[in-house]
Amino acid sequence: MRAAAVQFEPVFGDVEGNASRLAALVESVDADLFVMPELALSGYLFESTEEATALAQSPDGGEFDDLAGLARRKDAVMILGFAERAGEGLYNSSLLLTPDGRREVYRKIQLFNTEKEIFLPGNRPPAVVEAKGVRLGMMICFDWIFPEIARSLALLGADVLCHSTNLVLPYCQDAMVTRSIENRVFSITANRVGTENRAGMELTFTGQTEIVTPRGRILERAGETGEAVLVHEIDPMEARDKQITPRNHVREDRRTDLYRLD
Repeated sequence: MRAAAVQFEPVFGDVEGNASRLAALVESVDADLFVMPELALSGYLFESTEEATALAQSPDGGEFDDLAGLARRKDAVMILGFAERAGEGLYNSSLLLTPDGRREVYRKIQLFNTEKEIFLPGNRPPAVVEAKGVRLGMMICFDWIFPEIARSLALLGADVLCHSTNLVLPYCQDAMVTRSIENRVFSITANRVGTENRAGMELTFTGQTEIVTPRGRILERAGETGEAVLVHEIDPMEARDKQITPRNHVREDRRTDLYRLD
């Protein structure tokens, strides 16, 4: 599989324009999987729930039609973050678009800082979606700091952690190397770049989008600024080999009888 990690700078509030620019950014890229940033259509720093609601989408919304059409034409899977409008409120979500027209949603479980004032925490357990013969698990940004998310996806059989982010803290990219190693999975962290100054805050996003192998090798990491698309060939079978040594297996050696679960 050819996997692409997309580093992008959305214009706050320009949902249609951001969708068009994302499609243009990947139009000529040859890949089977594209992972794009968190809240890629709206931007990040909302001043109120009302503002976020006005910029939110439903998973079947027309704002995704161009990317869904691109997924079909390229015979590729597209994953991007968006503000999801639901009956009970808003979620910070990722949408997975398949070439055959499926739309699968993951809702961010671990909300970061002021996101708690805007979004509801995800109300569904992590899930794995199989597409193009590869098992994909979605994570969103601050999910990274809770190893249970990545481990849950790995135990469900994920080959690739598809991690859409708007990172501002400095350590996530390195931590995702550990998530890959401890679970023997690929991880794709697709981060945004740029600065937003709104709602009395200024945030600068850290870029450094990356693709990491199950043994923790960084295939490529983008810079801290500037849009980019990283593309690498990955072999899902490498993620399905959980043998660490001839006598050690990353899953079978787990001592669940002794682990304390709160």
